[in-house]
Amino acid sequence: MVKVISQSKGNDLSAFAAFLAVAAHRSFRAAAAELDITPSAISHSIKVLERRLRVRLFNRTTRSVSLTEVGERLATKLKPAMASIDEAVRELEANDPVPSGIVRINASEGAIRLALWPVLARFLREHPRVHVEIFSDGKLSDIVAEGFDAGIRLAEAVPKDMVAIPIMGEVRFAALASPQYLEQRGSPLVPQDLYDHDCIRFRFESGAIYRWEFERQGVFERINPSGPLTLTDQPLMVEAAIDGIGIAFVPDHLAAKALKDGRLKRVLEEWCPAFPGLCLYYPCNRHVPSGLRALIGRLTETLADD
Repeated sequence: MVKVISQSKGNDLSAFAAFLAVAAHRSFRAAAAELDITPSAISHSIKVLERRLRVRLFNRTTRSVSLTEVGERLATKLKPAMASIDEAVRELEANDPVPSGIVRINASEGAIRLALWPVLARFLREHPRVHVEIFSDGKLSDIVAEGFDAGIRLAEAVPKDMVAIPIMGEVRFAALASPQYLEQRGSPLVPQDLYDHDCIRFRFESGAIYRWEFERQGVFERINPSGPLTLTDQPLMVEAAIDGIGIAFVPDHLAAKALKDGRLKRVLEEWCPAFPGLCLYYPCNRHVPSGLRALIGRLTETLADD
């Protein structure tokens, strides 16, 4: 939502911004966090708006918040209008010669650590008028619907209608196991052999299980192995493989140290090709705010230096 507008207390636009935030989150507390104001201020704003419009916009209980029929109609009408205002503000920010404003980024925890964190401190020192808000999300959220300026994902996961800018070199997944495990169970020679092994699986925040993807000389294999352990954290998968629980399939940079000192060994190496790495992406039909433009410059400069 348009935080610039929401900070102008006492006018209709701020009340409408508060209304749409509550409508989106179905929560007064979450809406207050988004707009950086108190829950009591949000509640007061909604009450004043309902009193002025002489309608009830929300059904409230101690456990839930939902839109009334009138509230649904108002939200549907207001969203395009507020989006136009938001775009107008972005156009002004885009023309500012000094990068400024809030830059909201949606990225997985791994992407944050790998691509954003190494440059963030220097970027914020160089651009004191820019505030970066990073939302850690492994669900591949719709950045337009959720109000983010940009997202960071692997190139293959970027929606086709987005502008995608590479910010990292190629990534390679690796199937890894401890020497002790391989001594006891042997090494898989082809991906199908994994069905006879204990594998450490990864579950996305969406609830879906990641299926392991292999490729060799144009032959593709997609495996859904079984095993005694499923995790939602890839570094923990590396630790589990070191402990001999089974075979893990993770980006190889996460296991670089363990591979170097011999605690882990690669298997199926010829089946694990490199593929395009992380991209920053944003809607192609939106003006790029000056703060985001500066961040893109820092990330691409860092990539060029590597």
